[in-house]
Amino acid sequence: MDIATSRRMVAEFLGTFWLVLGGCGAAVLAAAFPGLGIGFVGVSFAFGLTVLTMAYAVGHVSGGHFNPAVTLGLWSAGRCANRHVIPYIVAQVIAAIAAAAALWLIASSKPGWIPGGFAANGYGNLSPGKYGLAGCLSIEVLMTFFFLLIIIGTTSKGAATGFAGIPIGLALTLIHLVSIPVTNTSVNPARSTGPALFAGGDYLGQLWLFWLAPIVGAVMAGGLSRWMYEQEAIIDTIVVEERRVS
Repeated sequence: MDIATSRRMVAEFLGTFWLVLGGCGAAVLAAAFPGLGIGFVGVSFAFGLTVLTMAYAVGHVSGGHFNPAVTLGLWSAGRCANRHVIPYIVAQVIAAIAAAAALWLIASSKPGWIPGGFAANGYGNLSPGKYGLAGCLSIEVLMTFFFLLIIIGTTSKGAATGFAGIPIGLALTLIHLVSIPVTNTSVNPARSTGPALFAGGDYLGQLWLFWLAPIVGAVMAGGLSRWMYEQEAIIDTIVVEERRVS
């Protein structure tokens, strides 16, 4: 593995770790703290802020995916080279599991702590609002579709340069504000995998949906972007990043 690929994988690891630690940490630690009252609004902003901050910290190294669905969506749009897809996804999933482990270690140090769902995602009885499979599948596809459309649009030629992290972070905040009551919000298979491994049981059994739906929505958005944005007007972020590294 060359040094440029190693740097990309480390960037994706750090970004995904921060997303899971910050976003799920807000749900497991801060939202559950008596009297603090950040609620699901605070959790929504926590997820948005993780992406916003890491987009500027390491986005120029790897493109700032932090999400297997984003990687596959950008790949389907012609914005991610084939050779980066598997390494990115591996780094993202490992980071999510590591962050969930760190969060479990922190949370379980409190006497009498009860893990509950541990910020995992679910449908039916595991949905915060008890939404059924069809509704949970639909919202995850739709939310991921629009998330990728925003990512691709704001990083395309002609968009305001240097500001993409802001609308992307705000989009993720909005997505959580809408969909936390439905699925506890995934739109990110790695983010779902880490907590599900520790929540176990039925949460692990329902994990398939939180891989399938985000990937379907992301690939749909990537395919549409090939038609919506003229190919010559799309910035090849991989080429840009490689020039910076070299």
